Amino acid sequence: MADCGPANYQFPMYADVMHPVVSQGAYGEVTKSWTVDRNIICSFTPAGTAFKEEVSPNVDLTLDSLLVGRTKADPRYTSSGASESLLNVLITNISDTQGNEIYIETSGPRDGLSTLFEVATIQPFMGPFGKVQYYKVVLRRSESQELAV
Repeated sequence: MADCGPANYQFPMYADVMHPVVSQGAYGEVTKSWTVDRNIICSFTPAGTAFKEEVSPNVDLTLDSLLVGRTKADPRYTSSGASESLLNVLITNISDTQGNEIYIETSGPRDGLSTLFEVATIQPFMGPFGKVQYYKVVLRRSESQELAV
């Protein structure tokens, strides 16, 4: 079961939130070793695909994928309650209630594995009684689909 309870009609998907363990090498270079911190309930859909090409025809072919949606839990916080920068949050393994992964890479270093998404924007949505009901989130496909684990 995910953090925040089981999936429901408002949050019909599950996703893994990843946070890094940051370390420095012998020469001071920073390395991030990503680990799955927790599983959350969420809802995501593609953003603006009717008005935008997914592959831009230029010298460097890029796959530009944006997802918009909501999560019940704030992905900027770890399961232990520590806060993280947006640069230290990845969302992956977005799946339906049966566990079927929805966004999967078809080539490259993660061929056959779930797509890695970075959090581009996160905003709390306040309910009528002044409490946060969910978080509006915009995800973008990470340029680098490689993880150091």
